[in-house]
Amino acid sequence: MSRQHTGFQIRPIGWIRSPFREKFGIPRQPLLVEAAEGVLELLPEFARPEALQGIEGYSHLWLEFVFHRHLEQGWQPRVRPPRLGGNKKVGVFASRSPFRPNPLGLSLVKLLAVEPGPQGMQLRLGGLDLLDGTPVIDIKPYLPYVEALPEARAELAPGPPQAVLEVAFSERARRQLAALGDGGRLAELIERLLELDPRPAYSGTGDPQRIYGMRLQGFDVRWRVTGAQAEVVELRRA
Repeated sequence: MSRQHTGFQIRPIGWIRSPFREKFGIPRQPLLVEAAEGVLELLPEFARPEALQGIEGYSHLWLEFVFHRHLEQGWQPRVRPPRLGGNKKVGVFASRSPFRPNPLGLSLVKLLAVEPGPQGMQLRLGGLDLLDGTPVIDIKPYLPYVEALPEARAELAPGPPQAVLEVAFSERARRQLAALGDGGRLAELIERLLELDPRPAYSGTGDPQRIYGMRLQGFDVRWRVTGAQAEVVELRRA
């Protein structure tokens, strides 16, 4: 077997614009929160209509991307997946950890529209689990007849995470959200994210007076957890 090709050059075809400005709060898998919408801004070379011809015939797409925030952190042979509480280690190839030999990720997203963008055509997407600014290196259509396998085993993650928190908004937060005039889209996104409890599983119940924050769409969303309820306290301009 020839091992002549030991290195490859990969370049981005575009960049993700998403509501997520930091890692904390991002859904742990794609399509868990359909309200998480954004766009893939294609570079001019790839933003031509002919490159996207026929793509609207697919409801979902695979995005291959780079974990760009982990480029300098190297890889680890064993990792602690959040799904297992952050305490149990598994091999990196039995996980979707970003700390990989090659920092490549795969995300399944919903195609909402093909539309004009700042550099040509762009894709509007739903169910994102990607950080704002993520470089995308390829797009492939999702083919349900070969890629939807109900009988497949996934022992470490047998099913989607369930909503565990009831989400409430303080009067101040309600006023701030209403003032945005966005038809309640940000409020829905916040609710869908918090009901899945984005806190690390190993944090336990924690301090009920502790205020958490996550950056969404230019806001620092402040919230706290008391028992089984997450209360959004306020939004601050980030």
